[in-house]
Formats: sequence, structure tokens, C-alpha cells
Amino acid sequence: MKNTTGADPIFKTKTSPSAEPALQELFLDCLRDIYWAENHLVQSLPKMISSATSDKLKKAIEDHLTQTETHVDRLEQIFEILGEKAIAKKCDAMEGLTKEGEGIIESTDEGTATRDVGIILASQKVEHYEIATYGGLTQLAQTLGYDDVSSLLAQTLEEEKQADALLTEVAESDVNYKASQEA
Repeated sequence: MKNTTGADPIFKTKTSPSAEPALQELFLDCLRDIYWAENHLVQSLPKMISSATSDKLKKAIEDHLTQTETHVDRLEQIFEILGEKAIAKKCDAMEGLTKEGEGIIESTDEGTATRDVGIILASQKVEHYEIATYGGLTQLAQTLGYDDVSSLLAQTLEEEKQADALLTEVAESDVNYKASQEA
């Protein structure tokens, strides 16, 4: 942004040195939170896979599980780059989202497209949480001057967006119609 006064631009991409320690701590706290969340998903996604009926949905969740394992590894790499231990901090939001997904499975009939629709909805809530988190972390890494970390986070962000788009595709091309035809 260019202004006519010759003063510094209003928006900056780097923090001031006095703000950095608090911002750095917030950044690490958020990394620990998403690290817990990703590890929790590694444990939770197999139940979603086994509960799904649609082969396309099972494949999409299986692919996301593999990606999630990569995201855990990538977060560990980020902690290493930052010279920090990879410590997880319980993510109440992800715990709640996965509990909601389990509730959908329990409240729908096994082998139905309706259950698959519920699994997609629950999965997309998880994806949107991850997209919001990685989007914010990517920007914060840029602000703190962690360009390598920002690139890794941006890579994960794009993968989360692709996973969300795939779930939409599965719903629109297959599952939603089948569910609408169930008795």
C-alpha cells in the first residue's frame, strides 16, 4: 500500500520487536493445538472409514488419513525448524468436532447413504477448522518472518482445501442423491 505522505505503509508484514515475544508464544501455542488435533485425527479417521458405505467416501477419508499423517510429520519438522519440542496441547475444538462425528455415526443406520452424508458433513466441519487454523498460522508465520515455516503451513493449507473440495464432490456426485432416495 503506497501513501502520499512518504511515511511507512499502514500495513506491515513483520512485527515490531516489542510485540514479537507475545506473538511468538501465541504462534507456538496454536501450533501445539493443531499438532494435537492432527494426531487426534489419525486416531479418529479409521472409525469414519469403517462406518462409511460409499467407496468414494471411504477412499477420500483414507487419502485424508494418509495426508494427516504427513501433516503430523510436517508439524514436527516445523517445531524442529523453530528449535522447539513437538509438544501437543489438547484441542477442545477438534475433540468436540470428532465427538460430533461419532454421534452422527451412532444416530444413523449402518450401511445407509444418510450416514455417509452425516460423515461428509462432520468431515467438512473438521476440514474447515483445519483450513481456518492453517490459514491463520501461515499468515502469522509470515508476520514473524518464518518464511520456511510459512511455506510448509501453506502447503498443508492447500491440501486441506483440496480434501474439503473432494468431500463436496463426493456428496454432490453420489452420496446426497442416494440419501435422498432412501426410505
